[in-house]
Amino acid sequence: MDMSGEYRIAAPREAVWKALNDPAVLKECIPGCEELDMISDTEMTAAVTSKIGPVKAKFKGSVKFENVNAPESYTIVGEGKGGVAGFAKGGADVHLAEDGGDTVLTYTAKAQVGGKLAQLGSRLIDSTARKMADDFFGKFSEMVGGQANGGIADDELDPGLVEEAKSIAAEDAPGHVVEAIEEVEHAIEERVHDAEEKVEVAAAKGLLGGPFVWGLIALGAVIAILAILN
Repeated sequence: MDMSGEYRIAAPREAVWKALNDPAVLKECIPGCEELDMISDTEMTAAVTSKIGPVKAKFKGSVKFENVNAPESYTIVGEGKGGVAGFAKGGADVHLAEDGGDTVLTYTAKAQVGGKLAQLGSRLIDSTARKMADDFFGKFSEMVGGQANGGIADDELDPGLVEEAKSIAAEDAPGHVVEAIEEVEHAIEERVHDAEEKVEVAAAKGLLGGPFVWGLIALGAVIAILAILN
């Protein structure tokens, strides 16, 4: 997946550079960001909850800054893992240029995804990533420059692409629903097994009426669980 974009921010370049390296500002601007910590001058760790089509997961990962040329440019390299949802990794070259009292931020990025995310289709992933980028820079521009200026390059989302992304998500949804049901069934089986073991222990001790009463309770619990599942 390749992306590029350009954003005009109504603030001096020094202020924009400082904000791009401020964990508090970044956490506020990154959609779904729950944790963001600066562990060194060139490395951050983060936890972000994101939803792409039918897949929603919490990603944990790290980001490193390379080729730092303050306050003009740097390269971001990072990787995040979302458990069964898959992973995402890649990098971006970021450049800041002065334009009067404003700063023009441009970036080019390359990313790779795997796991369930890779099954969603590149157009859905691209559209979601671009919207997240627009949301981030809109909020960032608002915080740093006092107003949201938005993108001025080729990353604008059009309604047709959004509708196509929805269609792709709808087509892929049944398979993911089946997987989710299978996971729930597995979890219920484990719960029932644990309950049966506890019932056997309690029955052996003769608690609350002995094995007969506990057998009825266990049967009622299993029926309730199956009813909820159906």
